[in-house]
Amino acid sequence: MGQATYRVVIEYDGTDFCGFQFQPALRTIAGEVEKALSSLFVMPVKVTCAGRTDSGVHASGQVISFVAHESFPTEKLALALNSSLPHDLTARDAARVDPSFSARFSAIERRYVYRVINRVSPSAVLRRFVHHEYRTIDDDRMRAAAAHLVGEHDFISFCGVLPEKGGTVRDIREIAIVRTGERLEFHVRGLSFLHRMVRNIVGTLLDVGAGKNEPDDVIAMLAARDRRAAGATAPAHGLTLVDVVYPDWSSASPDAGRVLTERGLE
Repeated sequence: MGQATYRVVIEYDGTDFCGFQFQPALRTIAGEVEKALSSLFVMPVKVTCAGRTDSGVHASGQVISFVAHESFPTEKLALALNSSLPHDLTARDAARVDPSFSARFSAIERRYVYRVINRVSPSAVLRRFVHHEYRTIDDDRMRAAAAHLVGEHDFISFCGVLPEKGGTVRDIREIAIVRTGERLEFHVRGLSFLHRMVRNIVGTLLDVGAGKNEPDDVIAMLAARDRRAAGATAPAHGLTLVDVVYPDWSSASPDAGRVLTERGLE
């Protein structure tokens, strides 16, 4: 029996998961997906993901890849997975791809959205998916600060746990700040990110927007190369991985079924 490489788009509410990465004694995204795939293919299956999200972080466009036997009908794979996965984790799209494909290493861009509700009272309805910011926030101040972070910089001041190998230089292609009434979104695009980098950027920008720091202070934060120089880490539950882009395909493309990206949180 021959082998094939598969690509699957998954989405999840990360609230009740201990992150993506497999941990034997904890409930994780990889643990649930690998258990379901191993049962479907009747063989041990290990997955590679586009981005190892932390505990509490959500995804509407996470991508996984894995190798298994080629006899499973691809057109039925997403449906079969959803019959085995828990209610807070679903498969949106499945395809058989070139053996050289890797969900992680073949990606050329990742896009995250961090969602905030900016008002005095928190939201009981949206509390699992948005961060409550009670302070009055000046969006223009945040945009001025964000402009200093776009481009290639050493982001060690915005890194949680340092990478085991490789440096801390990253290229941020866009930080867009979008407000619709009391709802605030931070759209961040780049090839790759350091641990908690997006959340640390958002926490810093919110402090600038609230007047705790000045927009130009971000320049000194980058130069300090010290995590203590930057702002607080924004909570995990506001963050969603919405899109992973490859040379000829995107996980948020219409044929993969766009969900939170298009509709927002209604």
